[in-house]
Amino acid sequence: MGRMIGIDYGRKRIGISVTDPLQIFASPLVTLSPGEFDNFIDEYLIKEPVDGFVIGYPVTLNNGPSESVKFINPFIRKLKKKFPEKQVHLVDERFTSAIAFRSMIEGGVKKEKRKDKSMIDRISASLILQSFLDNKTF
Repeated sequence: MGRMIGIDYGRKRIGISVTDPLQIFASPLVTLSPGEFDNFIDEYLIKEPVDGFVIGYPVTLNNGPSESVKFINPFIRKLKKKFPEKQVHLVDERFTSAIAFRSMIEGGVKKEKRKDKSMIDRISASLILQSFLDNKTF
């Protein structure tokens, strides 16, 4: 069984998380610029077996796609085209940034470090991925 990669896609930053080999828990991995993503993912897939991707999908409060889908849909199409053998799952990403920020406070992260938006993106990616794992049927 390979790992799953969680992605919190943004136009400025992409938060990446990864599961353990048994796909039980998700951990924050790295935050990249969109321009760094292709090289990173190519290198990561050489080192680690990966079954698929879990991407946070922006949804409004009334369950419709948000305005941000116009930016993430091309990314999803490109990922599916580049890795047709990998599964791509979309997960509602509502409130993940707020939950990530709150978890940093509750975890005792100092105020100065909480300003690091790249940390929020990594944690958000792990929340997205863990949500997928928690709801996965075997």
